[in-house]
This record gives sequence, structure tokens and C-alpha cells, in this order.
Amino acid sequence: MDDLITAQEAAQLLHMHVKRVQQLARDGKLPAVRYGRKWLFRRRDLTEARRANRSGDLELSTGIEISARNQLRVRVAEIRADGVMAEVVIRIGDQDLVAIITRSSAQRLGLAKGDEVLAVIKSTEVMVAKSVSGR
Repeated sequence: MDDLITAQEAAQLLHMHVKRVQQLARDGKLPAVRYGRKWLFRRRDLTEARRANRSGDLELSTGIEISARNQLRVRVAEIRADGVMAEVVIRIGDQDLVAIITRSSAQRLGLAKGDEVLAVIKSTEVMVAKSVSGR
């Protein structure tokens, strides 16, 4: 019998969100079988698809494209996870920046201290301050 795995396990194997894996299965772009309300995948089929990347629909690229212009290559200095949230401290030069993300996102990304990551900063407002001497 083939090694059948769940959509969640397939998502981890393919480094995708579970909803994306389910959508690809529904669209027939990822080999899967429906069992009741669950999708099941043959591990061998997924590893072969990933290795060969024979389907452009899987979008298994190593890069990312994003519209945000404020992107910085940074290192993870610390991760503090508590409950459903995780505080990710990233170091930019000699400054620290804190990102609050879900704990499950931190786990899905496999974040660890020392990892190089891409910080994408999207904001509707940026303030600039400067100390004024002589006032």
C-alpha cells in the first residue's frame, strides 16, 4: 500500500499553505484522492512532483515575487512564542525590529535564531524624527 498522507502533511512536504494544497487537489493539478471530506495524497507522487517540478501549476519556485517595495534581508535574533502568537526579533544592522506573527506561521516557516529571512515592511504611515539642538 502506498504511503497516504493528509493535506496538512502534504502542505508541509511541499512548503505550501494547506488551503493551497486543497485547492490544487480540487482543480486536479495535484494528484490526490477524496475520502469523505478529506483529501489524501500519495507521498511518493508528491515527492516526485516536487523533485521533477513537472507541473508549473504547483508553483514550487525557490523565489518569491511581491509588490511591496520595502524588503530587507535580515537575521532572526530571537523568537518568543506564547499561546497563538510569536514575537520574532529581527536584526537590521545594529537595530532590532519586532514582528508579531502567528505561532503556526513561525512553525510553518521553520524559523530559528540565526536564520536569514526577508522582512517585508508595509505601512500606510512612516514618521521621521530628528533631535533639534538649541531648543
